[in-house]
Amino acid sequence: MRILDKYILKEFLAPFFFGVAAFTAIFLGADTLLKIASYVTKYGASSESALKIFILALPRIVVYTFPMAVLLGALMCFSRLSGSSELIVMRSSGQSFLRLATPVFLLSLAISICAVAFNEYVVPWTNSEYQYVLNVEIRRNLNPGVTDHVVIRDVQGGKIVHLLYARKYDPQTKQLENITVQEFQNEEVTRVENAPTAVWKDGVWYMTNGVIYDLTGDGVDRMMHFESQAIPYAQSPEDIPKENKDLDEMTIRELLLTKKAYAAAHADTTGITMEIYRRFSLPMASFVFAIVGAPLGVQKQRSSSSVGFGISVVIIFLYYAIMTFLEALGKGHLMPAFLAVWLPNMIAFVTGCYLIWRVDR
Repeated sequence: MRILDKYILKEFLAPFFFGVAAFTAIFLGADTLLKIASYVTKYGASSESALKIFILALPRIVVYTFPMAVLLGALMCFSRLSGSSELIVMRSSGQSFLRLATPVFLLSLAISICAVAFNEYVVPWTNSEYQYVLNVEIRRNLNPGVTDHVVIRDVQGGKIVHLLYARKYDPQTKQLENITVQEFQNEEVTRVENAPTAVWKDGVWYMTNGVIYDLTGDGVDRMMHFESQAIPYAQSPEDIPKENKDLDEMTIRELLLTKKAYAAAHADTTGITMEIYRRFSLPMASFVFAIVGAPLGVQKQRSSSSVGFGISVVIIFLYYAIMTFLEALGKGHLMPAFLAVWLPNMIAFVTGCYLIWRVDR
């Protein structure tokens, strides 16, 4: 790595780390700390539970603050270099702006890739633990009522064997309703079982008055009706509300399996599809924001750190406002799920490329 690249990265890293700390603190103060205060006053949450909630909320917040911090870092880095005329000296030696900004872009891409991994292996687990602490330790609600969209997986030897979807679980009647069970061999569906209800009896779930479809590559091979069919791998009624996860508590593999279960039961998979796309689009916003922030900083009148911070806040507000609006359109089936999630990044990327082209002229 050249000395110039190291110098530019040094200028980028200081405001980047400041941005991570500042934006994280803003999120914590505006949302998490208020919730913790509410839990303490309303439910009498202990200091230990409040501390757990605070720590477990951090990973989810950090995923959102990384793109903001990258934007601030890129904008402030090139704003300072431009304001002190160092950028002019660098470019007078024959270096294009794109070449000068390349180390920031590459580091931002690395941050995005690390954020994808962080969002896959850390955030779902902390979100799940957050809900457990909230429901069990704070609200003391071990039986939270009706659970919609129950998905139960039977995994053996690392491979999915059975996948059960139930539209609803009612703890009062201890019944699963509108059930679809898929049986797999080598990741391929070989049998589908449908039943209107399943009841808990003698430690086992029993589906009643259902239909079995044996499948081949050409379609349905045969169809059979049954009066009662056991589901030996399914969880007990007490475990279903605790084990059933929200979308933000699942890994991508779990989301794909859940989507498959929803599709087999002809349930709407739009929300799951958008969540899968979001696991990549949100971390990749770090790279996109670097492309936008770097050329925006090349203005002498923007060398002030307070102005740079303000510009970052405005851009971030516009980005997340557009993202929220488009996601609402996607969930309302007014826009394809892929576009609803990725279009904000596409708009920012094209805008950044145009700004780089204009600066390089």
